[in-house]
Amino acid sequence: MTLGELRQLVTRHADRGTTDLFDGVQVARVTTPGSPDATMTGVVFALIAAGEKTLVLGDRELRYGAGQYLLASLDLPVTGRFTRASRAEPALGFGLHLRSSVVAELLLHPAAAAFPRHRRGVSAPSALAVSDASPELVDAVVRMVRLADRPRDQAVLQPMLEREVLWLLMTGPQGETVRQLGLSDSSLSSVGRAVRWLREHYAQPLRVDDLAQIAAMSPSAFHRSFAAVTAMSPIQFQKRIRLQEARLRLLTGPGDVAGIGHAVGYGSASQFSRDYRRQFGLPPGRDALRMRAAAG
Repeated sequence: MTLGELRQLVTRHADRGTTDLFDGVQVARVTTPGSPDATMTGVVFALIAAGEKTLVLGDRELRYGAGQYLLASLDLPVTGRFTRASRAEPALGFGLHLRSSVVAELLLHPAAAAFPRHRRGVSAPSALAVSDASPELVDAVVRMVRLADRPRDQAVLQPMLEREVLWLLMTGPQGETVRQLGLSDSSLSSVGRAVRWLREHYAQPLRVDDLAQIAAMSPSAFHRSFAAVTAMSPIQFQKRIRLQEARLRLLTGPGDVAGIGHAVGYGSASQFSRDYRRQFGLPPGRDALRMRAAAG
């Protein structure tokens, strides 16, 4: 089974934009490159069947195209866009939500004994990486998308194919990152606890030492691991989350710009406006008008 068959399947099943096939599985079809958009990655494996996409995380830029996949082991704030997509040749993609519980289950299999033993304190790998997909991995993805035409078989076969895809990822070039997803004491999981706290409490004042305690790491080790995983400092990460939440609020309903800035944690309306413009290219009020006009 080839990338060509995956293109045919995604073209047939994807509406314009992103389409949920079944639990945890999505396909996407994009016909215009669009402007860079701030979003969250999710914890996903994303395979490009056609076209090309660019993501920016902190000071890192990742570009991946047909036959390559993105692995996101934490839900991170990124700026992304398809850089190669048209009506004649749309960008086509597949996405699978990565469940740490299934990774942990696979790590209990006797075959997993051959993996290098994880050592506590070893620096966490980057939470965002790009690799070439092996023929075996493409084959497993094709068979998973085929299940969209066989709803009766999905409940039985989808979990089996999910395990196959995860096993191929665990044994592939990004295997260490995927394996750390299933280890509660890994450096990635420790940073993940801090990331989840930041996502849930972004409006609260931040003390990095408190985050280090949540991660069960020393402050110096936490600083190193957080930067290695997210390409940002905790302060930068919190600012990015605050600005993305503010933008969502501005889009979903008109409101007082200064009040929205305060609601997401800014004590100064002028600082909120400066940071927002630096991130999104326009002041909050003008950006909100532009987004609503585009949505309309």
